Amino acid sequence: MTVLDDIIYKLVRRFKTNDPFVIAKGLNILVRHVEFDEGTRGLYYRKLRRRFICIHNGLSDEWQRIVCAHELGHDRLHSGLSQFWLDEHTFFAVGKYERQANFFAVKLLTYSVEREPWETQEAYLLRCGIPKQLHNFHI
Repeated sequence: MTVLDDIIYKLVRRFKTNDPFVIAKGLNILVRHVEFDEGTRGLYYRKLRRRFICIHNGLSDEWQRIVCAHELGHDRLHSGLSQFWLDEHTFFAVGKYERQANFFAVKLLTYSVEREPWETQEAYLLRCGIPKQLHNFHI
């Protein structure tokens, strides 16, 4: 089991769900929906010992869930760093921290959802609510 798997296992066991909004609330992370400029879907930051996830309010429910899981990944993996999730030309920032947060989001949202024997990986990920843009983050 990797460190990432261990973190997700403990979160799901503790909160009895893989819903990133429920987990964030349980961790006392305030989730806010705000208007961002084009290119920014969400961000995570800490201020005065309080933690915040801000999500662009113009996103679909599916994307809000992805962004919440991604920003939750920053909280769990990159404590103390404020990261912006920016859409530039390639849809995602390609930095190490962003890739790690994307892997976290996909692993969290697919946790405990079994792939059917007949199901393609693409169909499985779409069933889990993972958009095609993130399919390359599934191991």
